[in-house]
Amino acid sequence: MRNFLLTLALLLPLSAVFALGDIHSVTTIKVGQQFVLGGQQRGAFRVKARNSGPVPVSVAERRANGALTELGRLEPGQRATLAFAAGSAALVRNLGEREAELTVVISGDTSFGMGMGYEGLKK
Repeated sequence: MRNFLLTLALLLPLSAVFALGDIHSVTTIKVGQQFVLGGQQRGAFRVKARNSGPVPVSVAERRANGALTELGRLEPGQRATLAFAAGSAALVRNLGEREAELTVVISGDTSFGMGMGYEGLKK
């Protein structure tokens, strides 16, 4: 019985890690800012995005080595599916004069090391 409980105690946290699924989110981005998703994760991830706000946004990939690649622009109502490499960060920039809104589904390596935050845009 003791071995069974020990095994169960070890397997439950592991099952929680493997049970992690897609992340569904609605993200707002203030004027003059960009949303940063990822940058520390070990694996690749994908983002299905819909610009659900009133202003355009641009999307770029910042690779682990610092290289920046522009991926495109999403006008209000537009959708895109984007792939990002291990260690890369998705950068979503608010291009408007009002708050931007993005509805996303994130899949792949959505581990705790993924990270999410905001940065000010350089003028």
